[in-house]
Amino acid sequence: MSEVDTVALYRTVRLIRRFEERAIELVRDGDIVGGIHPYLGEEAVAAGVCAALRPEDVIASTHRGHGHVLAKGADPARLLAELAGRTTGLNRGRGGSMHAADFGIGILGANAMVGANAPIMVGAAWAMRQRGEDRVAVSFFGDGAVNQGVLLEALNLASLWRVPVLFVCENNGWATTMPTAAAVAGSITGRAAAFGIEASVVDGQDPELVHAAASDAVEAARAGGGPRLLECRTHRFDAHHTFEHSVRLRYRDDDQLAAERSRDPVEIQGARLAADVRRRLDDEIEALLAEAVDVALAGPHPDPATALDFLYAGGR
Repeated sequence: MSEVDTVALYRTVRLIRRFEERAIELVRDGDIVGGIHPYLGEEAVAAGVCAALRPEDVIASTHRGHGHVLAKGADPARLLAELAGRTTGLNRGRGGSMHAADFGIGILGANAMVGANAPIMVGAAWAMRQRGEDRVAVSFFGDGAVNQGVLLEALNLASLWRVPVLFVCENNGWATTMPTAAAVAGSITGRAAAFGIEASVVDGQDPELVHAAASDAVEAARAGGGPRLLECRTHRFDAHHTFEHSVRLRYRDDDQLAAERSRDPVEIQGARLAADVRRRLDDEIEALLAEAVDVALAGPHPDPATALDFLYAGGR
C-alpha cells in the first residue's frame, strides 16, 4: 500500500467540495448553462483512489466527474471554464460538465453514458500492457451502471486478458431517484466474482480507508494480478442534478439526509489535522477558487462559426 498523505487528502476533498459549491453558484447565476451533477458527499472516493495512482496512470470518469478530474490534477480554472463553455476550458468549452478530459495528465475523459467508460479503460489498459508500460487504468462508475451490459462485457474481457484495470463503483444508494436496492439484484461485488475478479467493499466516506483499499488494488493490478473491483459505499449529499433545486423532488426524507451528512468526508479527514493547518489549507483553497472563477468567466465563448471544428479527426 502506498503511504497516505493526510494533508494532501484533506486538500483534495476540500478542493472538490468548494469547487462544486462554487459551480452550483455559477449555475444559479446563469454562468453555467444546463446545470451540473454535484459530487458533494462523495469526495473521499475520488481523492482516495487518485492518491493511490502514479502521474502516468489513467482514469475515465462519469457524468458526475468533476471530483475525479480535480483529484487527478486538472487545473480548477480550466475545468470551471469548461463548465461555463469558454474557449479557455480543458476542451475549448465543447465538452462541458459531463465530458471533461485532459490527456496530458491521464484523464481520458468523463462520459455521460452510464457505464460507457468501462470498455474504454479495458482497451487503454490492454494497449499500455502491449507497449510494456507499467501503468494502471481506472474506470469510475455508479451503482446504476452495474446492470449495463457494456460494463459486464468489460469485466469479462478484463478478466480474460488479465489487464491492469481497477473498476471503482461509487455506490451512493441511488440511481437518480431509484434506490439501488430496487434496481440491483444480488450484489455489486458478486458481479465481479462471477468473472473471477477479486472485489472488496470499502467505506466511501473515509478518504484514508478508500486510499488504503485502492492502493492495494492498484499495486496488485500493476504487478500483473489482473483487474480488481472496489465498491465504495458513499452518500450523495445534494441533488442528482441541479435541476432538482427548482423542482424539489422528495425521494429522500430529511432524517435520511441528516444521517448521511453526519459522515462528511471533508470533516472526517479534517479532524485528522491540526486546526491551524486546516485553516491554512481552507484559506489557500478559497483564494485558488476565487481566482479560478475570475479566470474562467473572463474567457471568451466559442465563435459559432467554429461549431464544426474538432468534430472529425480529419477535419470537416
